Amino acid sequence: MAVSLNESGFAAHQAGVDRLLASYRAIPADANVRLAKKTSNLFRARAKNPAPGLDVSGLAKVIQVDPEAQTADVAGMTTYEELVAATLPYGLAPLVVPQLKTITLGGAVTGLGIESTSFRNGLPHESVLEMDVLTGAGEIITATPDNEHADLFRGFPNSYGTLGYTVRLKIELEAVQPFVALRHIRFHDLRELESTLARIVTERSYDGERVDYLDGVVFTAEESYLTLGRQTDEPGPVSDYTDMDIFYRSIQHDAGIKTDRLTIHDYLWRWDTDWFWCSRAFGTQNPKIRRLWPKRYRRSSFYWKLIALDHKYHIGDKLEARQGNPPRERVVQDIEVPVERTADFVEWFLKDIPIEPLWLCPLRLRDAAPEGTTARPWPLYPLEPNRTYVNAGFWSAVPTVPGRPEGAANRAIEHKVTEFDGHKSLYSDAYYDKDEFAALYGGEHYTELKKRYDPDQRLLDLYAKAVQRK
Repeated sequence: MAVSLNESGFAAHQAGVDRLLASYRAIPADANVRLAKKTSNLFRARAKNPAPGLDVSGLAKVIQVDPEAQTADVAGMTTYEELVAATLPYGLAPLVVPQLKTITLGGAVTGLGIESTSFRNGLPHESVLEMDVLTGAGEIITATPDNEHADLFRGFPNSYGTLGYTVRLKIELEAVQPFVALRHIRFHDLRELESTLARIVTERSYDGERVDYLDGVVFTAEESYLTLGRQTDEPGPVSDYTDMDIFYRSIQHDAGIKTDRLTIHDYLWRWDTDWFWCSRAFGTQNPKIRRLWPKRYRRSSFYWKLIALDHKYHIGDKLEARQGNPPRERVVQDIEVPVERTADFVEWFLKDIPIEPLWLCPLRLRDAAPEGTTARPWPLYPLEPNRTYVNAGFWSAVPTVPGRPEGAANRAIEHKVTEFDGHKSLYSDAYYDKDEFAALYGGEHYTELKKRYDPDQRLLDLYAKAVQRK
């Protein structure tokens, strides 16, 4: 029996849809349609919008959880924090839960997302069964894999709101156990890590034990780790990384395997407390500061506010200038390369880009290509089916070098990723020229979708949004 989280879940959702449509009609015909949303998980700069935005305030709730069918109907602006809170009481979770609590389901579908289940569950958009989308034409249409809007269903991932905005999504859920047992495996050689990771993805096990979750951290070429998680209902003590202990530091050890246990809730949000390791920029990892820093502010949403202040007032560059240093170039990216190029990319990165640690997360698309073909099912982010990729995430800044072009480090990363037959996410700065961008992110397929679902160009173009920062 389906269980609504409130008696009027769908009625309340419809009221939110009505407000959304009213706000669309209030936007001048010659203005771009954008969200009236104060927060974002994008790292690229965006031009200010002089026109009123879409009112999505009524689209931030879980509408219904069906524990028998293992599905959920979710409004597009619902955060994963709220979604997980609604599903865990039923022993269920989304198939992929991105690392940060304030990422929205709609954002993870239109902008991609990834986590340690992606080696077996693919990307968040692959667990979507159907979605209601407000198109640029002001219509709300339902897209499924096999209805008359299947082209939008396939083309929506990685469109970043340039084809429309999700109003409602129906997604698959999976059963989860109350605890996760962890094994942190130390590597002294990146080639060995690469081969071990590839084998685990194929076998779904390591040393005779099932692997349900898989990711890794690279500190240096001589110190890297894979973290293997196994769901369990076995009772026992668990660690807490929301207080003084820091999760990514708990991974480190001299050799062999280190074990740990977390509740499923704390495992899903293990990276949020310290924004992976980026909280160190604010001093939060200093024990003296950490004791005084309220727990409720040790979370990604608060760090985002600090980053927004830095962007507004250029605090970091001013501090560097006081020390006689040049401004720093932001290098905040997630990229995917085929698993067999993982060590090549990491070795190049550690040599040329002075940032550490790096996060590693393997993925394989759930959708297999039809036999005898190499069709890529998601045209705006055309990863190859039946192939293992590894996401590398790195989030910091490097000193600028006089005489080098703007974004020199980011440009070098883009070239290397393309050379290795990989792809780069578009949530941060991008520097591709138009032809290269079209070849990598949908080309004519995107143009045709734009003509059909945004004929009057009410929404920004993907290149204008991702590269030109409009």
